[in-house]
Amino acid sequence: MKKILTGGVGKAEVAQTITAMAVDGVEVAVSNDMDAAMKLRAGQADYFLGTCHTGAGASLGVLVGLMGRKACHTFGRSVPSEDEVAALLAGGTKVFGFSMDQIDTVAPVITRAIAAHSG
Repeated sequence: MKKILTGGVGKAEVAQTITAMAVDGVEVAVSNDMDAAMKLRAGQADYFLGTCHTGAGASLGVLVGLMGRKACHTFGRSVPSEDEVAALLAGGTKVFGFSMDQIDTVAPVITRAIAAHSG
């Protein structure tokens, strides 16, 4: 079971979107930045999806500081492909940020890539 934590301005909406997908092997929980960082570092969660108004950085500010830039990636206002997300997952990325007005398109792409990822 892969556990995804959500945070930021649209954290409840991201969790609802992922829950509605009903993807086998994926569990989601609403969190906050600090708690998520601690759970990720302790192995109590696997991934974090954070949102802010622009996706430019506030969605991941605390996590970049505590997890390191290599573990984090923000898509800003772009919509990634599953292949892009898969490449980031293969490289060790665990924390993803994006704009809250793109939750309906970005969260499913990331969630499907996480579900398919063998790591």
